[in-house]
Amino acid sequence: MKDTNEIIRNLADGEIDMMTAFALAYSINGCADIGVAQIDHSRNQRCGFPEFIYGAGKTPQQICAIIPEILKTGHPVLATRVSKEAAATIVREFPQAEYNQDSGTLIIRNCTIPKKKGKVAIVTAGTSDLAIAHEAAAVIELCGIKFEIINDVGVAGIHRIFAAADRLTSADAVIVIAGMEGALPSVVGGLVKCPVIAVPTSVGYGAALKGFSALMGMLNSCASGVTVVNIDNGFGAGCAAVRIINGLR
Repeated sequence: MKDTNEIIRNLADGEIDMMTAFALAYSINGCADIGVAQIDHSRNQRCGFPEFIYGAGKTPQQICAIIPEILKTGHPVLATRVSKEAAATIVREFPQAEYNQDSGTLIIRNCTIPKKKGKVAIVTAGTSDLAIAHEAAAVIELCGIKFEIINDVGVAGIHRIFAAADRLTSADAVIVIAGMEGALPSVVGGLVKCPVIAVPTSVGYGAALKGFSALMGMLNSCASGVTVVNIDNGFGAGCAAVRIINGLR
């Protein structure tokens, strides 16, 4: 089988075309086609976090087919957006699985995860945002990073976030999760010097527009440099925080 250097040489010499080079590189870089999915085993090496499973839209049987392929690599398993009904089927097949019904996350701790330096603070405006916080926390924990959840410190009682200032400023990245008008990331962005990742949630009454109002508020934050992920995307925020921590020296 060709190695990567040989593929590059063959491409440079005109012996193979670009599409063939991509196909050969794909075949040797840790990808497994199991029919229901193509599992990217080299993601951890490239991106700093392993292949995880997006559970929404997949049947329990499909998820059960994917799990053994991840387990055999020695990486932990994380499936997000798993329904209670799907989780019941999966847990029967994999009794070691841990399911969090609130966040819809399913975890199998397949190994001892090497601990990384750095800490992430996960801040919620209200308890209604806590499920998204737990989704982000699952990603961060399974990547070996220390985290702390600071819950229910929204701007309606702004003294609460000021009381947590020491815990925020000791973090290397802060994830701020809020619905309604989405104001909390602007406040946090004015208190800390580390990266701030804002997560709008679909929490709120009618004009909250299922998180769109919070999303627009966060994109228009007056605190410079705040990064915003998609509505209810705790997983994406967790991955962003892992990338930040992986960049620490």
